[in-house]
Amino acid sequence: MDIKSIKKHIRKEIAAQVLKEERFSPDIIKQMTLRILDAAPKDRDYHKLPNDVREKIIEAVSDDFLGFGPLEKVMDDPSVTEIMVNGPQKVFVERKGIKTLSDIEFDDEAHLRYIIEKMLSFSGRRIDEIFPYVDFSLPNGSRINVIIPPLAVGGATVTIRKFLSNIRSVEDLVNLGTIDRRMADFLVACIKGRVNMLFSGATGSGKTTTLEVLSSYIDPQERIISIEDALEIMLRQDHVVRLLTRPSTIEGKGEVTLRDLFRNTLRMRPTRIILGEIRGEEAMDYLQALNSGHRGCLSVIHASSPIDALGRLETMALYAGLNLPAKIIRQQIASGLNLIIQHEQLPDGKRKITHLAQLAGLHDERITVQDIFSHEIDNVDSEGNISGKWKCSGIVPVFYNLFDKSGIKLPKSIFDKD
Repeated sequence: MDIKSIKKHIRKEIAAQVLKEERFSPDIIKQMTLRILDAAPKDRDYHKLPNDVREKIIEAVSDDFLGFGPLEKVMDDPSVTEIMVNGPQKVFVERKGIKTLSDIEFDDEAHLRYIIEKMLSFSGRRIDEIFPYVDFSLPNGSRINVIIPPLAVGGATVTIRKFLSNIRSVEDLVNLGTIDRRMADFLVACIKGRVNMLFSGATGSGKTTTLEVLSSYIDPQERIISIEDALEIMLRQDHVVRLLTRPSTIEGKGEVTLRDLFRNTLRMRPTRIILGEIRGEEAMDYLQALNSGHRGCLSVIHASSPIDALGRLETMALYAGLNLPAKIIRQQIASGLNLIIQHEQLPDGKRKITHLAQLAGLHDERITVQDIFSHEIDNVDSEGNISGKWKCSGIVPVFYNLFDKSGIKLPKSIFDKD
């Protein structure tokens, strides 16, 4: 007896009755499923299903209509940080930085596409042959990317980066081993002292998580404006304005880009600007904001090191087409940006902030980048577990006076050389 066919039949029958029900709950789903099973023709042998199989069918159908189908359990599992669906038959999950193939399966491509449409319904975005890929977020803050055939050859591919509600303070980052105590105190002081910070790293290295944690230390009296392609950053203050880009219509009209929103933000009297990710010509507007008195800006960039982050920032600023010499752009970067927070996911799955690097001015047309704190690997054991420690270079930040101006008592002794 094909259980997948039974579930498909039940889903079809229930879908036809959905509009007739004023309420929709697990009990109603169970009642409807049992009615459909009991009313099936005898030649289908549904009445011969063991009770445990019937319960599994009820649970699966309930998850389809009230949750996210086969993904519901891992979406609720706090140990799972990322879910990767490579077509209907292959679902990988990440726990403690390690990705493994799960036993989760969708019935077929149509079942997977049904769950994708349910997820999309929260975002107002769409996916189809004209727009075959999309980024969006769920109401709980989980970030999702979907790409469908023919671009995804093996079936619809879904990548879900879950919102980690268990990481809420720098103490949590210290306990996880992402940073040490000195770095935690320094980063909180940087937030309160309105230091301009760039969060750098590869995809999944923890950039947005760190940004969310540190943003919680922003004074609630400040007016925060965030600008994103997909709603990812979960801010806890009340005085927050969240701006979201808009794709063009089928006719190619109505697009609102990050650059459009950034320019408008400067007219909204922001105290803080948070740019979800720098990925194009908006980098030029970002640099101009940094150099026009907007302090405490936080932004994200994909790069493998602080030096690479600066190179990408410079290159993207050139996209703006202002024909400025590279030296002028570097001057704006060096004078406006203060600190780069470099993230890395190590081969054993652990996420670390590997560099807290300051920009110490422009010398011979090159930006001087200096590590204040850096992570050094000591040992890799036979099972691949990595151990290491953070070291302080002994350099006191050139922007240390910002702490004094803000009344922040950060002892210079935390910068003593290790």
